[in-house]
Amino acid sequence: MSHPSPVARPSKPCNPRAFFDVDIGGERVGRIVFELFADVVPKTAENFRALCTGEKGTGPTTGKPLHYKGCPFHRIIKQFMVQGGDFSNQNGTGGESIYGEKFEDENFHYKHDKPGLLSMANAGPGTNGSQFFITTVPTSHLDGKHVVFGQVIKGMGVVKILENVEVKGENPAKLCVIAECGELKEGDDWGIVPQDGSGDAHPDFPEDSDIDLKDVRKKARICGKIAKGRTKHMLQKKYMFFVNLFFCRYVEASEAVAEEADKPKLKTVALTCVKKIGACKLKLLDWQGAIESCSEALKIDPANTKALYRRAQGWQGIKDLDQAL
Repeated sequence: MSHPSPVARPSKPCNPRAFFDVDIGGERVGRIVFELFADVVPKTAENFRALCTGEKGTGPTTGKPLHYKGCPFHRIIKQFMVQGGDFSNQNGTGGESIYGEKFEDENFHYKHDKPGLLSMANAGPGTNGSQFFITTVPTSHLDGKHVVFGQVIKGMGVVKILENVEVKGENPAKLCVIAECGELKEGDDWGIVPQDGSGDAHPDFPEDSDIDLKDVRKKARICGKIAKGRTKHMLQKKYMFFVNLFFCRYVEASEAVAEEADKPKLKTVALTCVKKIGACKLKLLDWQGAIESCSEALKIDPANTKALYRRAQGWQGIKDLDQAL
């Protein structure tokens, strides 16, 4: 009989932690931190942990390093899951466990009852190898068929980005890859705060932060600090850093739970956010992106002169002079 998955994240302090640093299209999007349910499925958890560290050397079946580093997410289905772990063929037809080509289903203790669960991909009973998937919604039809062996405890925002990558069929149009991976020991920094030179000390994704999203004044101050820190990237002509403005995520997350009376304060911060993104997209010659960002700013303040001017520059960039006027 299967049981509900743990509510707590992590569920047990003694369980091992592992991480993926994920790149999409050659750009780092963030880190996912997992708890592995070694207390319930020790053999399956150890397989994943060792594949994250690469400590087991070369696989006798595939002749490839038993390591997730460089392995793609080869299959993505929105409102279902993201799948990876085929380090040999990289297309869903390969991979190998640390115990040999395949190993048995350890147990089906936990249900697939929420997003962010880590479960073994298989080709039928007793065919577990190295391939895994991360749920993005509850998937009860998989209960009793796939072994749940862990959960995302930080970085669910990265999983959501993966889920929403453009696909051709079920294959991502851009390369989505585990650029780095490993185990996090007790006392290790989980690495969820960006090390991009901006100086801000807040995670890329608000769901990984300990800040109360309903505290609008505090959120506005934080967003302002992040924006100020990242403005120096504009001055250094590092425009892509600013286009990936994480403080916009904080504004959006706070808007979802804020009282109506507090929302105007957030809109002021949001306006600054999208205007600066528009300016950076112009510098990157991303004309359509600049038009979209400036149009977003004009939804907040229809008479904003900077947004109107920059949107006109975008229209000029794509040679639509009628719109530019």
